[in-house]
Amino acid sequence: MNEKDLTKKTAENGGTPTQKRKYTRKKPETATPVATVAPAEETEETAKSARGRKPKDGRKTPVRIIPLGGLNEIGKNMTVFECSNDMFILDCGLAFPDQDMPGVDIVIPDFTYVERNANKIRGIVITHGHEDHIGGLAYLLKKINAPVYATRLTIGLIEGKLKEQGLFGKVKLNIVEPKKTVKMGCMAVEFIKVNHSIPDSVGMAIHTPAGVIVHTGDFKVDYSPIDGKIIDLARFGELGNKGVLALMSDSTNAERAGYTHSERTVGESFDRLFQKAEGKRIIIATFSSNIHRVQQIINSASRYKRKVAIFGRSMVNVMNTAIELGYLEVPPNTIIDIEMMGNYRNDQIVLITTGSQGEPMSALTRMAMNDHRSVVITPQDFIIISATPIPGNEKYVTRVVNELMKSGAEVVYEAMYEVHVSGHACQEELKLMLALTKPKFFIPVHGEYKHLKKHASLAMQMGIPEKNIIVAEIGNVIESDGVSMKVTSQVPAGRILVDGLGVGDVGSIVLRDRKHLAQDGLIIVVIGIERSTNEIVAGPDIISRGFVYVRESESLIIHARRVVQYTLSSCSPAELREWNTLKNKMRDALSDYIYQKTKRSPMILPIIMET
Repeated sequence: MNEKDLTKKTAENGGTPTQKRKYTRKKPETATPVATVAPAEETEETAKSARGRKPKDGRKTPVRIIPLGGLNEIGKNMTVFECSNDMFILDCGLAFPDQDMPGVDIVIPDFTYVERNANKIRGIVITHGHEDHIGGLAYLLKKINAPVYATRLTIGLIEGKLKEQGLFGKVKLNIVEPKKTVKMGCMAVEFIKVNHSIPDSVGMAIHTPAGVIVHTGDFKVDYSPIDGKIIDLARFGELGNKGVLALMSDSTNAERAGYTHSERTVGESFDRLFQKAEGKRIIIATFSSNIHRVQQIINSASRYKRKVAIFGRSMVNVMNTAIELGYLEVPPNTIIDIEMMGNYRNDQIVLITTGSQGEPMSALTRMAMNDHRSVVITPQDFIIISATPIPGNEKYVTRVVNELMKSGAEVVYEAMYEVHVSGHACQEELKLMLALTKPKFFIPVHGEYKHLKKHASLAMQMGIPEKNIIVAEIGNVIESDGVSMKVTSQVPAGRILVDGLGVGDVGSIVLRDRKHLAQDGLIIVVIGIERSTNEIVAGPDIISRGFVYVRESESLIIHARRVVQYTLSSCSPAELREWNTLKNKMRDALSDYIYQKTKRSPMILPIIMET
């Protein structure tokens, strides 16, 4: 059955539940189209008919798995699945820059391989709406035109991304409910409900001619989730009983023993802390996308007769989307405008804000530094940081906590109370997923190398042979014909740095120069040369930035000028005509002198002006 016939059949049957759904927001002029989906039961037949030839010795049409991000790193998740002449992409996220990337805003995957094969791309499927899974999507859609398939909330968040990039209405967005399947050429992708720290999260069962590949996405097992929608363990078990070729499973918490706590435990902590904060203004910082967390804050605020104000652009955007789509239930008159806070006493207010990771420009950090236009921290504030620092962010969070405490506020953070639980599975849940799916091969994903290795060891404990476990790297081409699975080749992969409006124009050389400037500063040497006579008529003048304060280091600057003068006087007429040679001689002589006197190596920039 081709896609056109399937659409016709669906219409005759009254449409899928997805098509009957009423979209709660006002529709734009270009309405979001709904995915054409097939029932999960048709998936195996779809894959079987797509093989195109009879198996020989049990070997089938090979499938290739190509991770372009999300391995040996946190974030930037992106994987390509390829079979015959068909490809699709699973997730397209971003990562945040580390200390070695000064000035960089975000990091996205390298799309080179996808661009080269744009004519093969049948679609993009998204597991959930976190930045590390959708943050790079708008940049990819500027390069290729492909339909996007995701659940309702995820599509709502993607719409906001596309509006920011001027792409809204130009991309076909398809809403798919869990338990539904989308065709991708000779492959088919089945959406399976999972629990995570954002609603509408799904895993994927990828039905290919070579076999079924299960990708969990980010997940945990929560038997009492806030929205009441429990992970579909039965479907994972059913797939395992029928036979799973490979499992690709979230490794973020592979080092943590036991089980991840339910999100409801945080709500119980909030109730206790709201009682403790009697008479004070409550400020809670959390991830903007953690809608279940915000729901529990609103529930507690309503119980204790407090009004809620929301701070931070990303927090406001996500909350508006969640409310409009019905994922956040807010009692009437609970949320107030920021400007209305002055009309209420401190003990009547709860502020929900961004900044749980100590980001320099976030609302909580600006409050801590007394730089926020609407909020001044006082001893009458009770502040809850409801998040765990992402690795590398610990010192930023500590700085914010210290500054908040210096202002007299009481600060509660994750180490003190159960004000945060992870959205990722711990070891026992990871073992449960392995036990249910019973994969022939195992590929740990989503984590640094130590997380992948630990997850691999868990798989071996569950009986999977070491030779059937692949700890891959980004760019690896993992190929399977249903009998074996191995890394066969490599494709271009890596990171693209986004700085302002520039995408990819900041590379290793620019980063090297930025780090050099940050560490050692800059010296500029300026001279003027009469072109016709090759005589030096001005300078040398020496300007220092980030190296030494000139007025306090006059002796050093005077001697440095003399070094340059001596270098110029020793140059032949021919060298004075070759400006590149002249610049190198000035740079080398001045660099040697500066290092001898200071043991520092500032960047030296000679400038020759023609007069």
